Amino acid sequence: MNAPALRAARASSLDEVWQRARREPAYGAFVLMRVGFTVLPIWMGVDKFANSLTDWPHYLAPWIVALLPFSAQTAMYVVGVIEIVAGVAVAIKPRYAAYVVALWLAGIIVNLLSYSGFYDVALRDFGLLLAALTLARLAAAYDPAWFGNKSRAGGR
Repeated sequence: MNAPALRAARASSLDEVWQRARREPAYGAFVLMRVGFTVLPIWMGVDKFANSLTDWPHYLAPWIVALLPFSAQTAMYVVGVIEIVAGVAVAIKPRYAAYVVALWLAGIIVNLLSYSGFYDVALRDFGLLLAALTLARLAAAYDPAWFGNKSRAGGR
């Protein structure tokens, strides 16, 4: 397929997604959450290297820092890579990756609840965990499985 034909196919496909999202509220919610859980983890992951939004190592509980064989900033680099990979995974296969994101958020919540002064952030992340689980449930309908039964709604 030549470049103009490929661009036309992509534009047509995006238009179809947009039209379906406008027509079907649940599909629209799936698309919105898939985009959000792709872009935001990648953005936050990249910022772990820049520390432009906040001082990320500050959010690590002291007991976790004491267990680390390296600095808190190095831990944030690792966290950043994991978040970038999670965002890319949601873009590729939200049906499975949304559960990984939910588990990741659960770990963040445990860290924040064990460190006084971050309960509000833990509550926010609990809301994000619920949203990730919601994305996983929507993806069960709109993102075809890699194996086993095919999605009923995904092939529309």
